[in-house]
This record gives sequence, C-alpha cells and structure tokens, in this order.
Amino acid sequence: MTQRSTPHRVRSHRNGGAAVIESLAAHGVDTVFGIPGTHNLELFRHLPAAGIRCITTRHEQGAGYAADGYHQVSGRPGVVVTTSGPALFNVAAAAGTAWAESRPLLIISPGLPTGTDGGDAGQLHETKNSSGALNEIVAWSRRVASPAQAAAAVTDAFAFFAGGRPRPVHVEIPLDVLEQPWTGDPVVAAPSAPAVPEPTAISAAATVLAGAARPVIVAGGGARGAATEIRGLAEELGAPVITTTNGKGVLPEDHPLAIGASIRLRAAQKYLAAADVALVVGSELGDSELWEGRVDTATVIRLDIDPGQLDKNRTGERHLLGDAAATLRQLRAELPGRDLPAADRTAAAELREQCRAEAVTDGGAPWQPVVQAVRRALPAGSTLVGDSSQVTYFGAAHFFDAAAPGEFLYMAGFATLGYGLPAAIGAQLADPDRAVAVLLGDGALMFSVQEIVTAVEQRLPIAIVVVDNGGYAEIKDQQARRGIAPIGVDLCTPDLPALARACGAYGVEAADAAAVTDLVRAALTADRPTLIRLAC
Repeated sequence: MTQRSTPHRVRSHRNGGAAVIESLAAHGVDTVFGIPGTHNLELFRHLPAAGIRCITTRHEQGAGYAADGYHQVSGRPGVVVTTSGPALFNVAAAAGTAWAESRPLLIISPGLPTGTDGGDAGQLHETKNSSGALNEIVAWSRRVASPAQAAAAVTDAFAFFAGGRPRPVHVEIPLDVLEQPWTGDPVVAAPSAPAVPEPTAISAAATVLAGAARPVIVAGGGARGAATEIRGLAEELGAPVITTTNGKGVLPEDHPLAIGASIRLRAAQKYLAAADVALVVGSELGDSELWEGRVDTATVIRLDIDPGQLDKNRTGERHLLGDAAATLRQLRAELPGRDLPAADRTAAAELREQCRAEAVTDGGAPWQPVVQAVRRALPAGSTLVGDSSQVTYFGAAHFFDAAAPGEFLYMAGFATLGYGLPAAIGAQLADPDRAVAVLLGDGALMFSVQEIVTAVEQRLPIAIVVVDNGGYAEIKDQQARRGIAPIGVDLCTPDLPALARACGAYGVEAADAAAVTDLVRAALTADRPTLIRLAC
C-alpha cells in the first residue's frame, strides 16, 4: 500500500465522507451510480471536488446494473453509493448478480449511528443488521468505526478486486463517522504480481496438451482478461474454443477456431465428450451455462484464480491455480519444441455449423432474424446488452457475433430480469463513442423501464429494441410443458413507444424484423435514446 494525496483533495468539511470519496478518486474512480438520500449527503457533498460524477438512476437496482455495464466496458470496478435501509436492499439484486457472475462491484452506504445499530428504536431507515444482511450476499461487508477505517476499507476493496476472483463488497459508514473530522490521506492499493501455478504444474499441463490428439479449450468469464493468450494457445494447438455466455468474445467469433457461446448445446457437449483433453479457463461449469449438460472429456485441465473452482461441477485431472493471462503465457512458453498435433480446422468449422443449426432448432428460430437485423446495424466494436429474455439466451447468445469481451453483456448465472436497460446505460457512459444497443423482451423491460428517463437525462443514443409478446413467454412455455394452464403470464403491456416518448425519448414501431436495421442505425445517431418496439 502506498500513501499519497489525491489531486482532488477537498478543502472544507474533511470528514468521514471525504475519507471515502477521496479514496475512490485516488483509485481512479470518476463515476459512481446511486441516488442521494437523507443519510448519504456527506458522501455526495465531496463528489464535485473529487472530480467524480454521479449518475442518478431512478432505482438503486438500476444503479447496480449500470455499474456492472460500466465495469464490463471500462474494465474498472463499478461503484454504487446508496443511502441506508431500503435503498441498500434495493441494490441487493445487483449485488447478487455481481456475486454470481464474478464481477467487481463496490457498494457504499451509510448506517445507523455508532452504538444504535440493532436497537430496534424506530429510527429512519432502521434495519436489524444491514451489514450482516449484505455480508450474506457479497464477498464481504464491513461496518467501519472511524474515518480512517472507512478510507482503509475502500483501499482494501480495490486490493481485493485486483488480487483474486472479482466479486462484490460493501462498506457501511455510520452517520456519526461520516461527520467526524478526517485529516488523513488516501492509501492506494499497491499493485500485485499476478498469481501463477508452480512450474511443475505448468510443465505437467503442457505435456498433457502436447500429447492430445483432439484438444479443446473452454473459456468462461474468468478468461475475459486473457483474450490474447487464449487466441495464441488455440492457434498453436489447433484447438477449437467453446465459450460460456460470460466468456463470449474471448476469441473473436469470426475466427476459424471459434465455436461461440455454445457450451449449452448438445453438439458442443458431444464434441467435448469425444475430445481427449479440455482446458477449462475461468469457468465453474455451472448448470446455468450447461443447461443440464456435462463436460465428459477424458482429461480436464482446470485453470482458475479461485482454488474452490478447480474441481467444481467437474473434477480436474490437472489443476492450474493462477491468473488466466499470466498462466497461459507460461503454459504456451512450455510448448515450443514439442511435437504438437496438426491443426484440424475442418473439425472446428463442422462443429460451428452444427452448433449454429442446433441453436436455430432449439429455440432460436423466432429470434434469429431480429438479432441479425440488430447486428447489421451495429458497427465493429459495438456493445449489445441482453436481459433474461428468450431473445437473449435463445437468440443473441448464438447469433450476435462478438469480436471481444465487452461486446455482449449478459448475466447467465443470476438471470436477472431488468438488467438490460441500466447495464446499457453504464456501458454507454463508460465509452461515449461506442455504439450501444439493448435487445430484450417486454417482460424484462418493465422491470426497469423507469431508467429510460436516466438515459434521456444523460442524452445517451442507446437503441432499445423490445420484442413484445405481451408477458412472460418463457414461463408460459414451461407451464404448457407441465400441463398447467397459463396463469400470471399474459400481461397488460403499455404502449411502449408512447411511454418512451412520455419519458422524453423517441419511440417507434418496427413493421417487421427487417425494418429494425434502419431504425437502429437512426437511433445510434440520435440525441437521446430510442425505443423500437417489434410485436412478436
């Protein structure tokens, strides 16, 4: 840890609130998401002097999802500042998302004054144990006792994000601590060398890969920072790369060895069963990605920063505990001079075509045209944001080719309704020059439709493409398969284009999927968001 003065040091009211905000600025934070409230004003007081902008969403859950989208495009941890009580619990769903998807999210909130927490005295926003409740959702939650501890907690959060598996954390600052004087300086988390496995483990894994006749690579969300290394190793081994949805784009999906985010498909799982070695990078191989499938490869090498992942859901015959990029560089350095198998590009091409065909027949047929229409409208380097909608997991996951991480945002594990629109806002704020679109169903949109106002306020040219089938079609389908008559799934949907216009956005109807391309192109050059409704 190194101590330094932030260039944005506040000149008055240097209190516990300043300790937190200066510490954020010292770690490069320039944007936070949240809503000011009665109890967090001493945090908001210091944002302008620290050079940090606040994006006020219309719900704290939206603040959490926007912070997630901001992280996935910028690469920096998302930060949310809430007030106490219900505001903090509103962001809990986003915290659960960040936990399930292994993403760095720092949540900062005020708490009841020191000595009064848990007193059940009827104070404003009083809860039984806010920090304890959050601690059951995030990696850790800390209630501090002084401004110095508050600053240290922020530093520890950034050290945690940099040193291992990224997950959300929460810092609670009691109201009296926010107002206590502070005369210190922020301490910046010192950079740490990336963890790598023991040389013997690297050499053993290299021997297994070099001897494989039919190797394959599975890339999960933990491989997002190792795209260059995944590509180099895949090309050297001639190994097809199958990704999870969180790993989508780790290998550009127009690459000859890219199979895409197809691990849920039976064609991909059949290929894995026939392969002799699978290198699994940064994935827990969970059911939310495999959809009741399995990875039955004879020999599996598990590479992960988290030791708890190395045998999760599928025992690894070989373990590589370390940072994905650093470990893959060392692994590849072991391969030169070894007698590697000849690349079989034909097998990869055949597998890709099999997966595409299966994706169409296994739920994707209705969604392929609209996904491809959106894809045609977006230039290279754009971002498409999905939601827990059929058009995402049956459609965009398979038919929207991504060239890099951050071009497709989703949350397969927690499967959060209402994620798409606020995450798109965060993505656009992270890179104002990037074209951003969100493609989702009407059911998902209605969970966070109020964030249209946030996008209008920020003048963001986001294309919001809504496929409207009047309710929860996925659940209706599941009811039908169980012989249950539709209940609670056929819903009243408002006039969505009119609603968008009432919020200050543009709102238009698409006559059919083909019309979506031109409408999205126009939306990307507008002076505010555009909602495009497509009836399904």
